[in-house]
Amino acid sequence: MQLAFVIPAYNEEALIGKCVESVLAEVKRSGRPGIDVVVVNNNSTDRTAEVAASYDGVRVVDERQKGLVSARDGGFHATTAELVANIDGDTVVPPGWLDTVFAEFEKDPDLVCLSGPYIYYDLSPWNRFLITLFYGLTKLIYAVNRYVLRVGSVVQGGNFVFRRDAWIKAGGYNREIKFYGEDTDVAVRLSKIGKVKWTFRLKMLTSGRRLAEEGVFRTALTYTLNFFWVTFAGKPATDTHTDIRPGT
Repeated sequence: MQLAFVIPAYNEEALIGKCVESVLAEVKRSGRPGIDVVVVNNNSTDRTAEVAASYDGVRVVDERQKGLVSARDGGFHATTAELVANIDGDTVVPPGWLDTVFAEFEKDPDLVCLSGPYIYYDLSPWNRFLITLFYGLTKLIYAVNRYVLRVGSVVQGGNFVFRRDAWIKAGGYNREIKFYGEDTDVAVRLSKIGKVKWTFRLKMLTSGRRLAEEGVFRTALTYTLNFFWVTFAGKPATDTHTDIRPGT
């Protein structure tokens, strides 16, 4: 079972190196051969592409159409692996992450997508506590949607893996979605193909810069609103987002 990492990156010069190093370290630790690592340079105006390309074992591809979903889609089409691991340029893959991924997919042929929560490594303890409460609610929503309402599921953008053939069958990425709701769109459409699982066992480290910039409650409210909007209306409620990267 082959896997490819797809890492969208726009002006991530400051963080892309840390992300790539964590991926390469986890690939080496896992001992799994043939894992592809692709960084999608999404019209960066800084040294993102140059930094990423400086690492052996990393391919950099360009996606000219601006937007997170377009970048994920460009990376998807640049790979051929059976499993596609979708992370972000500010994430850090923890040790054991690949073990969890392969164990889940190898034991359940009906599983089409696996996801889990973020651990925000640069937020205050209080904000991390608030987010822990939010993820408790997320787990409840996941259970209700999947097992009671049978409408969609939960996927954490920047920390999800899906089967290539299932995603092709689901129709692939909707490039009309630019940012908010992209992960819920994946969850809703893949849940019609097979099992979509969200588990605390698949944690991903990431920067909390958006939450620090916009506030935990405001950010959580925006994501929650778009989650329900995409789940039940088929499209996000929010069409625009603020780029919180320095210098953008």
